[in-house]
Parts: sequence; C-alpha cells; structure tokens
Amino acid sequence: MSDDRAFTYNGGAVPPGDTQNIRYGISETYLGDPVRIPVTIVNGERDGPTAFLTAAAHGDELNGIEVVREVAHEWDLSELAGTLVCLPVLNVPGFIAQQRYLPVYDRDLNRSFPGKSGSTSSKRMAHQIYENFIAPCDFGLDFHTSTRGRTNMLHVRADMTDEAVHRLALAFGSKVVIDSDGPSGTLRGEATDAGIPTITIEMGEAHRFQRPLIDDALAGVRSVFAEYGLLEADTVRWPGWRTIVAGAGEKTWLRADSGGIVDTHFESGSLVREGDQIATITNPFKEDAVAVEAPFTGLLIGLLENPVVYPGNPLCHLVEIGEPTRRAIEAGDAPEPVGQPTPAAED
Repeated sequence: MSDDRAFTYNGGAVPPGDTQNIRYGISETYLGDPVRIPVTIVNGERDGPTAFLTAAAHGDELNGIEVVREVAHEWDLSELAGTLVCLPVLNVPGFIAQQRYLPVYDRDLNRSFPGKSGSTSSKRMAHQIYENFIAPCDFGLDFHTSTRGRTNMLHVRADMTDEAVHRLALAFGSKVVIDSDGPSGTLRGEATDAGIPTITIEMGEAHRFQRPLIDDALAGVRSVFAEYGLLEADTVRWPGWRTIVAGAGEKTWLRADSGGIVDTHFESGSLVREGDQIATITNPFKEDAVAVEAPFTGLLIGLLENPVVYPGNPLCHLVEIGEPTRRAIEAGDAPEPVGQPTPAAED
C-alpha cells in the first residue's frame, strides 16, 4: 500500500493501516528530563478525514481523558476511514501535579495556542503539540470539565457562525450548544481560526471520572464519526431536544451576595422556572438565610459543588430557554430540533 496517506509528525510517520502509541517530547523538566505527552495515532486503511481528540489541557480535568482513551484503545477501529489523532493528556505537568495550570509559572496551556517556538515555556509546549498533531487535522473535539468546586452538564461550545463548526457541533448531538467564539489562545479558537473546525465539550467536574457523562460523550463521538464517515456503521444521533444559546446580553452566572454555607436545591442540568429557589445561603448557625431565585426560566448548565462562598462567588450558570424547548424538556422528547437564540456568557 502506498504511504501517500501516512500521518507524519516531526520524528515519525504512521502509514495507512497502522496504529502507533507515542510518548512525544514537548519540553524538559528542571532536571533536564523530557516532558512527554501520550499520543495514539490510528491511521485507517481507507480514505477519510483526519480528526483529533484532546483532553486535559487543564491537568485536573479527567473525564475527557477516559473518553479519548476508550476511543483509541477499546473501540473497534478496524474499518476506520481516515485518521484519528488521540491526545488524552495535553498538560502532562499539570496532570502529574493534579492542578489546572502548568506548574511552570502557573501558565494556562489553553491560552497558549497555537504556540510559538523561542517563546515562553507554555507557548513552546503548545507549539510542539499544535504543529505536529493539530495542524494536520480536518476537525477536532476538545474535552473539558468545569473548574474545581463546580460542575457542568454535558454541553458543547462552538462558534455557530462558522458553517463547518456548526455542522460539527450539531453532529455531536448534545442537548445544549453555547454559541461563542473561542477565547484567544484556546485550542478551539485558534484551530477554528486556522480552518480546522473545533468544538469544546464541557462535561462534569474536575478530579474524577463520571461514568454517565463519559458514556454520553462517547455517544457524541460516535455520532460525529457517523456524520463524517469515519465509521460507516454508526448513525448521527438526535438528542431528543436541543437549544442553541447565543449572545452575551444577559448575565447568566448567578453570584452570591453574601458569604456563608450553600444548600443547593437542584442538580446540574435541571430545568428551573422564574422565581424557583435555586439555593439558600446561611451562616454556621443556620441564621440569616438568603434565598437565591431564578431570574428567568432556564437550564442550570453549571452548578456550585463546593458549598461555601464569599460574596461574589459564582453559584450557578443559568441559560434562558424558549417556550418550545421548555415544552420539549417537560415532555422528554421533541420531533424537531429546537434552536432559540438567547443570551449566555462564556465560562
């Protein structure tokens, strides 16, 4: 077989029909030892697109790691049409320390893309990752969780004004899509700007595996593979109902106006109605209770997990939904996709 379809990176190549597990050096420690990221490249025997799956750009965000590992090492990819580039742990130093940012000057790797050779340590790492494993791809899925102390229902973040990104976001089949540009330096934003449609999948909380969310995300990956023909036996999924949240007019992070201990009355992903009491804040004596009410009917896509707050700390991320979406949620299904452009804010 010709090697015209070989996936090449600086230092190697993966021919069609081959799978390689690589530990690729992107930096060095204070002792001069290599910092190496794990990469699995699966190059199918048949023609098709090249897709990347990435996780743990923030080192404590673990759910996506298991999604990427299961696709790479547990799925039957013998009939794969195209190439998969699987990077389960982008931020290896952060992962080892079990912290969000790079321990090197506390830099955010996910604000350092596409990187630059000869620049800061984080941008040098990002450059190695981007040039070798992101730039050769046709599209990508980047998995994240909420930060420590908060949790997210599974949802997609995508620039829905970009036609190619719009297709990818809908193919994943999540119930909620937040329409927003990727912030500068993010893998999603920089890859999309370079013509590589990329979406972020937010799912759950840091420091743990959450099996129901992992399984839901795996179903989304299969749906994307069906849409782009990587695995022909799969079908594109319809999630039952969908809302597309667009704009940034109304603030949807509800914040504490007093310090104290928080008792939340809903779970992440819940439908709440205007006036519902989402949480109660009290002091250690359970006195001076402060009720936190929903300012509008919407979905709780993000929620506090650590039940203590200072004034100004975020309590929940509430997104407004339209009447058709509300009825679909209450009915548990919907025959047609529902898209109600409504305000939201980037996490």
